[in-house]
Amino acid sequence: MRLLHTSDWHLGQNFFGFSRHYEHQQFLEWLLTTLVEEKIDVLLIAGDIFDTANPPSSAQQQFYKFLCAAKANTPHLQVVITAGNHDSPTRLEVPTPFLNAIDMTVIGQVQRQQQQINLENLVVPLHNQQGDIAAWCLAVPFLRPNDVPRVEGATDAYLAGIDALYQQVTALAKSKQQAHQALIAMGHCHLLGGEVSSDSERKLVMGGIEMLSSQIFDQDIAYVALGHLHLAQQVGAEHIRYSGSPLPMSFSEIHYPHQVIVLELQGTALSNINAIKIPRSVALQRLPEKPAPLTEVLALLEQQDWSVLPEEQQPYLQVRVLLDKPEPSLRHKIEQVLEHKAVRLVKIETSYPTQNESNTNHVLLEDVSKLQPEDIFLRMYQQRYQNEPDSQLLTAFRDLLASESQGETE
Repeated sequence: MRLLHTSDWHLGQNFFGFSRHYEHQQFLEWLLTTLVEEKIDVLLIAGDIFDTANPPSSAQQQFYKFLCAAKANTPHLQVVITAGNHDSPTRLEVPTPFLNAIDMTVIGQVQRQQQQINLENLVVPLHNQQGDIAAWCLAVPFLRPNDVPRVEGATDAYLAGIDALYQQVTALAKSKQQAHQALIAMGHCHLLGGEVSSDSERKLVMGGIEMLSSQIFDQDIAYVALGHLHLAQQVGAEHIRYSGSPLPMSFSEIHYPHQVIVLELQGTALSNINAIKIPRSVALQRLPEKPAPLTEVLALLEQQDWSVLPEEQQPYLQVRVLLDKPEPSLRHKIEQVLEHKAVRLVKIETSYPTQNESNTNHVLLEDVSKLQPEDIFLRMYQQRYQNEPDSQLLTAFRDLLASESQGETE
């Protein structure tokens, strides 16, 4: 049996105000071809199908059109979809009756019957092309605190509850397992040791401990298909993997190896794992690679010759400028250079020379009361920009102080 693991599509995402519908469509069309070429029997989508809990209708149509096309191209294909922390569990489960009719299973949330967790709903049989059960899938979605069983006396009830739920689901799957049937687990979570993209990955539990140990997965599980972290990586063991996102979700992910993972099962064992690189349809560019003075940056941008493309295919550009003082016309100057170039300016990152700590003027606590507002302003400006403010800015600051003083006396 051959399976393909993917996650974190984030359909419907806007990138600094620009729709990524074109990029997602290119990925989905590539994935349709890959499913056929790789002779895939089961497609595992481990959460964050959509970027928001209330995705635009265009993104939802894009998703369900893909599923219909996948089934038409590969009639024997089985699909297992679990919700991520960006998805709405209930919204994702709405078309369940229709999807079940074409061998597609959607698990948006943990269901309960008379206050008891419905474990049966989380264990999905996976069939080979002959129609025989070849594996059992622990289809566990992103777990919220109310989804997990209570563990009395636990230091962290949420983490202990997640561990307990996986143990219960694994035990149920093992009770169904017969000879030559493998166990596959899915999860949308943050494992200890997983590398994070801080710019684009939403914290799972605000203000709480959220990282799980890979030990929650039973040693008899052949493969663990994870979602949430955007960098494709293995955690703890070769068979425990994040597939990563198909598109870079931020400029911090510009060098990520975006991919899907194809795995092959022989009986109960994992016989092969192969990562297939996803082609990038729209480039992300940082110019310059390291921040540089504005004059150098403008000259560099002027030299660029981007190919003429429709807007949806034009590169996203982040410009990095090193300043020694505030530059009010910064954006205007950059936009002027880029006015007739086929590129989308999405971000201007400014930085200043690193402050040498030994040169910092420290103020003793007893001296603070002796400082005037202008003294503090001059010290802060010097510390931040390694320079003195020009006369126009200093005059504006003094005018502001004067108006404030006048207001207090009236």
